Amino acid sequence: MTATAGTRRRRALRVGPVSFPVRARVTSCYLAVAVVVLVLFCLTVSIGEKAVPLRDVAAVLLGGGSPGDRFIVGELRLPRALVALGAGLALGASGALVQSVTRNPLASPDVIGILSGASTGAVAAIVLGATTAGGVLGVWGATPFAVVGGLVAAAAVVLLSWQGEVGGMRLVLVGIGVAAISTALTSLLLVGARVHEAAQAVVWLTGTLDGRTWTHAWPLLVTVAVVLPLLAPLQHPLAAMALGDAVAQGVGVRPGAVRFSAVGGATVLAAVAVAAAGPIAFVAFVAPQVMMRVIGSATPPVLGGGLAGAFLLLATDTATRTLLPVVLPVGIVTVALGAPCFLALLLARRRLLAS
Repeated sequence: MTATAGTRRRRALRVGPVSFPVRARVTSCYLAVAVVVLVLFCLTVSIGEKAVPLRDVAAVLLGGGSPGDRFIVGELRLPRALVALGAGLALGASGALVQSVTRNPLASPDVIGILSGASTGAVAAIVLGATTAGGVLGVWGATPFAVVGGLVAAAAVVLLSWQGEVGGMRLVLVGIGVAAISTALTSLLLVGARVHEAAQAVVWLTGTLDGRTWTHAWPLLVTVAVVLPLLAPLQHPLAAMALGDAVAQGVGVRPGAVRFSAVGGATVLAAVAVAAAGPIAFVAFVAPQVMMRVIGSATPPVLGGGLAGAFLLLATDTATRTLLPVVLPVGIVTVALGAPCFLALLLARRRLLAS
């Protein structure tokens, strides 16, 4: 692995026959956000009704600590923090992929119905008792159901909005319709559910990190650890496709394969986040747009969107537990923060199209 100079501002990281452009600003921003995410993660594990000093948190993570600290950190707070980290990474990267494929900053997974479809699948799992089943099904819980629901919703949106390619305002409008249908199916499942299961599903549908356990964390972390590294290299083909399919094909990119991989991977990431923490809205929409402006990128960055999503979710969780008088589900807070951003971007895009 060697680094060769390209220009004064840009270098190329070469791994065998493949080289990747590296910008100092992008690298420094990624490192800074990663450090902040790590600090927030440690604070999330440390704070609570009984504060655990960071040195005691470190002792528990290294296999030591008192029995009380091991229970608080290892069983109560660490799974919650890992779910926040994993869901933020998954949602942010998923939003970047969808926005890059569609070339539409409004087309995040929650806006175009992918999260709603995944929610329908996860609620079906809760109603059918899959989350409490034994064996392999019990380990993965609602995750397979959420993935299937998300894939069905994504396929419906793509097919109904297809006009030679995936993109444009038509996809957003079709996605809103698919989301409405998914929401209706979810309501139908809740009406037919038993009281305990319906109450569990309603709490989960707000988008919450409360009560997260290792059962929620492991499927999410395993999926993100496998899928995200496979999707990160799509950043450069997607950037080429932003200039048009003809230009992308001219530099050796296969637009059809890239679109299929990006949409499929984005759906899987969004679905596992939904299965672990519920449909947390607007993280997938805001995170890529924020990081794109921070690093000066022309397209939403996949890895950068994931880091920004992790930051937003961990920061929101920390704020709800320390700054607010009442601990609210993170899904409510992200809607309160993200909805104005969505409306502002929608109005800006409308003025741009009208000019």
